[in-house]
Amino acid sequence: MTTADGTPLGDTREKEYDVLIVGGGPVGMMAACELLRRDIRVRIIDRAPEPSPFPKALLVWPRSLDLFEDLGALGELREAGLAINAFSYFSDRERLATFDFPEPLVPMCLPQNETERILRGCLERLGGTVERGVRLLNFDGLDFSGRVDGVPGPTAILEHADGRIERTRAPFVIGADGAGSTVRSLIGTGFTGSTYESAFALVDARIEGSLPRDQALYYQSPAGALVIVALPDGVFRFFSSLAPGERVSVASMQRIVDERGPKGVRITDPVWESVFRVHARHATDFQLGRVFIAGDAAHIHSPAGGQGLNTGMQDAHNLAWKLAAVIREEAPSELLLSYGPERAAVARQVVRDTDIQTRAWMVKRRSEVIVRDAAFRWADRTGAMSRLYAPVMAGRRIAYPPVRDTQRPGGRQSACRLLGRLPGRLRIGSVFPRELALSLGIAGPGADPMGWSLVAVDGTGAGAWQARLDAVVAERKRLSLVGVETDTARRLTGCGQRGYYLVRPDGHIAAHGHAGDLGRLRAELTTLLGEPEVSRRPLPGTAARVNAAARPLTA
Repeated sequence: MTTADGTPLGDTREKEYDVLIVGGGPVGMMAACELLRRDIRVRIIDRAPEPSPFPKALLVWPRSLDLFEDLGALGELREAGLAINAFSYFSDRERLATFDFPEPLVPMCLPQNETERILRGCLERLGGTVERGVRLLNFDGLDFSGRVDGVPGPTAILEHADGRIERTRAPFVIGADGAGSTVRSLIGTGFTGSTYESAFALVDARIEGSLPRDQALYYQSPAGALVIVALPDGVFRFFSSLAPGERVSVASMQRIVDERGPKGVRITDPVWESVFRVHARHATDFQLGRVFIAGDAAHIHSPAGGQGLNTGMQDAHNLAWKLAAVIREEAPSELLLSYGPERAAVARQVVRDTDIQTRAWMVKRRSEVIVRDAAFRWADRTGAMSRLYAPVMAGRRIAYPPVRDTQRPGGRQSACRLLGRLPGRLRIGSVFPRELALSLGIAGPGADPMGWSLVAVDGTGAGAWQARLDAVVAERKRLSLVGVETDTARRLTGCGQRGYYLVRPDGHIAAHGHAGDLGRLRAELTTLLGEPEVSRRPLPGTAARVNAAARPLTA
C-alpha cells in the first residue's frame, strides 16, 4: 500500500515537496502559484542562471486575465500593459477590416518578461522561489505503465551550476521546460506536426511617425506578411516573414515596412531583434503516470493571435487543481487522467486555428487573395469576427466536452442538450459566466481555490428544491451551495429551468441538470470525488446562503 504520493504506508520520512516543476517560465510559475495557494509544496527549477530578459510573447487574453485576478495580481498586470482594442487587416496596404473587441474581450499587451515579473512576485508572496542553474538530466525508476496509484514518483537526477549532481524523489513532475523539453523526451511521447518553410523576423523598436497604440495591424501581401503591435513605453513590434536567405536587421525591416506597411513610419531605436522558425506541433500524450507536460513542452504553434502563452498558462491552471485534489486525498487519482484529453483537445484546436491564420497571411495566388480578402470584408460588414471569433481568441469559448452521461441533463430531447450545440451557447465544460461567478463569490481572489460549487437555479416554490440540494451538499466537505434566480440564469447561461450547475475549482462547468436529475448529480460527484461522506452533517447556514444568493443580481 502507498499513499497518494507513492511513499509506502508507515514510512515517516519527511518529504521536501509534493511536485517538482521543471521550468521557471510563465507556465511553470503559474503551476507553482496555483499549487501553493492550495497548500501543495512545490520545488521549481530552471536551467537558466537568470530570468529571461526578452519580451517574447505579448498578448494576455481575458481567460488568462481571470487567472491573474484569482492570484490577486490583475491590477498590477493592467498597469504594466496596454489594452489592444482592435485588430486591423490590410491587403496590399488597402484596409480590409477592423475588428473591434467588446470591453469584456479586450486583451492586454505586455512583454513576456513583464508577465514573468508579475508571476514571480505572486510566487514569492506565496512562499515559492525558482532555483536557477539547475538542470534535469534524467529520471531513474520512471514507471512506463502509466499508473499513478501503487507506484512511486521517479527519482530526478539534477545537475547544479557548480557541477554537483543531485538525486531527488519527485512524487509528481510537471515539465514546463519549453519546446525542447527534456521531460517530454524522457517520457518518450511524440511531438507531431510541421515547420513552416519561411523564417520570421522580429524587431522591437521605437519609431518616428504615427501608429495606433491600441490596435494590432496585419499587412498581408503576396510578398509576405507584416504585423505591427504597440508595446508599453513607446516601443512597437514589427514581425514579418523573411525571403529565403534574408537576415534580420533594422534596415531589412525598414525596407519591408516601406514596401508592405504603413507609410511615413521610420524605425529608429531597436530594443530587440530575433529570427525564428514557426512550428505547428503537439505532443502525442500530455501525461505518463506521475509525470506531466504543459505549455510549449506539449504544444507549439504560430504566434498568430497571441495564443501560445495563454494556452500554456491555462494548461497549468487545469492541472494544478487536479494534482492538489489528489495529493490532498480529496479526489481519486483517476481525476488526473482528464488533464491530457482536455488540454490536448484545446491545443489541437489552437494549432489548427493559428495555422489557418498564418497561411491566410501568406497566400500568393491571385485567386486565393481574392477569396481571403472577400472573407475579411464580409466579416467586417456583418460583425461576424467580433461576434463569433473574438470570444474564441479571448478564451471564452473553451469547453471540455462531456464524457459521461451524468454530466448532462436527463432526457434525450432536453432543450439544453439541443441548444448547447449552437455556436456561442454555454456548454457543459465551458467556463461558468465570469461576472456571475464573481458576484456569487465562487471566483476571484477571495474564493476557496479547492472549492466545488453547486449553483442552484431556483424558480418558484424553491423550499423543497433547496432542501434536496442541501442534502447533496451535506455529503461533500468541499461543495458549497449558491443560488441564482431564473431570469438571471436564463440571461447568462441560456437555461431558466429549475436545476443546477456543478462548477469545478477552475471555474469550468462539470455538470448541468434539472430538478429531476439529482441522481445524476450524485453519480457524477462520486466519479469525480469518490464516495460521499455520509456521516457529515449539513453545513451551518447553508440555506441562508442559498436564499441570500437567490435574490436578483445587480451584476
